[in-house]
Amino acid sequence: MSGHIVAIGGGDLAETRPLLSYVLSLAPRPRPRVCFIPTASGDAEGYIARFYRTFARLDCVPCDLTLFERSVGDLAAFVAEQHVFYVGGGNTANLLVVWRRHGLDELLREAYERGAVLSGTSAGMNCWFEASTTDSFDKSRLEPLEDGLGLLGGSACPHYDGEEQRRPLYQRLVANGFPPGYAADNQAAIHFEDGRLVEAISSSAQARAYRVELEDGSVVERELPTRLLTG
Repeated sequence: MSGHIVAIGGGDLAETRPLLSYVLSLAPRPRPRVCFIPTASGDAEGYIARFYRTFARLDCVPCDLTLFERSVGDLAAFVAEQHVFYVGGGNTANLLVVWRRHGLDELLREAYERGAVLSGTSAGMNCWFEASTTDSFDKSRLEPLEDGLGLLGGSACPHYDGEEQRRPLYQRLVANGFPPGYAADNQAAIHFEDGRLVEAISSSAQARAYRVELEDGSVVERELPTRLLTG
């Protein structure tokens, strides 16, 4: 059995609260244990506090996993206890390096194969795919990153409407042979089950998600039907 992945294009926790409720609805049990992984932000304390303020209002049991000052000894046992993992935004490249050093990448893969729900925003969208667009190496410009976990095939582009470089860069990369994939606006998300697309959802009437691929030598961007969530 494989689990679910809900890749969120961007937006703060308050803006995406309907998406978070959707993520929890996919958990394998009521009142699931939800683990926040803030590696991409360097385990920023303010981000962790915002996570707890948001998820305390949802029907779940929240916890967090920090790796820069790691307090969990038996990481495998800790991961096995969780039902939902939410990955915060920040530096995708640093996230991948730290996870691999601690062995968290393989533990999350095993959790996914057991039926856990994986989610996150920005870097927390990028990490599940084979490739992505990122500002991990220079905050002033975007670059391709082809070093993702590969739980989802192809590539990801978050913040599709939130940063003016994103759309033209992603389409140019795909035109030049970068893996085709999915783009999501801020406050939009894409749900996959067992690696297959289920649906696109959003917490804003303007937010959309897209499939971007190469056809007959030209880049084609197709808007996915995007269901607006409320509440």
